[in-house]
Amino acid sequence: MVTLESLGSADFKRRHGLRHAYVAGSMVRGISSVEMVINMARAGFLGYFGTGALHDDAIEEALLAIKAGVSDGQSWGMNLLNNATNPQAEMDTVNLFLRHNVTRVEASAYMQITPALVVYRAKGLRPRQGGGVDVENLLLAKLSRPEIATIFMEPAPEKIVKNLLDEDLISQLEAELLCQVPMADDICVEADSGGHTDMGVMATLLPTICRLRDELSNQHGYDMPICVGGAGGIGTPEAAATAYILGADFILTGSINQCTVESGTSDAVKDILQQINIQDTDYCPSGSLFELGAKTQVVKKGVFFPARAKKLYDLWKNHNSLDEIDPKTRIQIEEKYFKRSFEDVWDETFTYYKKAAPEEAEKAAANPKQKMAMIFRWYFVHTMRLAMDGTAGRKIDYQIHCGPALGAFNQWVKGTELDDWRNRRVAEIGLRLLEDTAELLNERFAALSSPAQVHSISA
Repeated sequence: MVTLESLGSADFKRRHGLRHAYVAGSMVRGISSVEMVINMARAGFLGYFGTGALHDDAIEEALLAIKAGVSDGQSWGMNLLNNATNPQAEMDTVNLFLRHNVTRVEASAYMQITPALVVYRAKGLRPRQGGGVDVENLLLAKLSRPEIATIFMEPAPEKIVKNLLDEDLISQLEAELLCQVPMADDICVEADSGGHTDMGVMATLLPTICRLRDELSNQHGYDMPICVGGAGGIGTPEAAATAYILGADFILTGSINQCTVESGTSDAVKDILQQINIQDTDYCPSGSLFELGAKTQVVKKGVFFPARAKKLYDLWKNHNSLDEIDPKTRIQIEEKYFKRSFEDVWDETFTYYKKAAPEEAEKAAANPKQKMAMIFRWYFVHTMRLAMDGTAGRKIDYQIHCGPALGAFNQWVKGTELDDWRNRRVAEIGLRLLEDTAELLNERFAALSSPAQVHSISA
């Protein structure tokens, strides 16, 4: 019989000190908030605070608040977002985590292993008496491709380890221990999800990466299990059951947690989110990966943001500079999208990048197409702020990352007390989802093994 406690991997629960193999994943700008992480920890779940787009002082304030709100033995973590344009900022965040003994990190949007990740991993390694390695700093990697899963399930790259050793950023012992463990303890396989997405299918992704895990674990002879979880599209018991049946050691939710009391986004956004159905999201260009053409999944119901984001990307793709854009289109963007001139946006953006990433600022100033991209990327940052703040009169420009899982969730709870987001609490949602998943699995297994069903199949 399937029970609430039997769902997921015992290794995963033991590793993190959890009652349930269920994780609330991070969402940028503190949407996965201090309150959300604390609520999850107190209920025996695991939650990660969303550090993306926040400065280190805000991140430090959040982690201190979480520490003050949880008890010993309750588990929580912080997100670490890849920062390809400013690796030092990523290292600064890791050093912040190390100073405050943050022992759980969720790594997001990584295409390769970085020195900052290796430093974090190295500083939590200890030789085990009698052989083996004890791991203190636990790393969960969110990803959607087998080749990225591979680099996280292998030991740290030798070249990075050598460079860190030469720079005295890790010790000789730490370098040796890094060779004996994978980069990540846990892999979260993201199928089609809110925010950045490769639009993958869980039924193909999850089993593939589970097999890859088994192969690499045998190849390297690890004495620790790598747990593989599923995410993307999980908003109902049927979806959660699918993930567990496919082999998930844990499940991770995101979109459904954005529409809860603890979510760090605005009430105006939550009012929109509780009304959406499964068809009310769309794919549009990503602001952070604008030039690469990467896709982000967002809410389309009641907003113009997806269409406007696509228009900006098409303009950038088909023009070499702002001067090539026809006057009518330029006026439309400045007056309707930006509500300020290109010059004003450039001045604000250049000033910011001059401090945060001076080399990128200078390159953009000298390259008209790159300058156009930087100005257009401003709109993506601006629309996220409008949504987070719930700015009145700008609803049509709200950028709200979300997948169809929330639409499915809304239909599942329709007519119950959870219809209104003001009654939705993240840990209670997790518990109800798992309880109904266990009940559903028992019903389906019983139906499949019933004499009538067996006779029907054999016939």
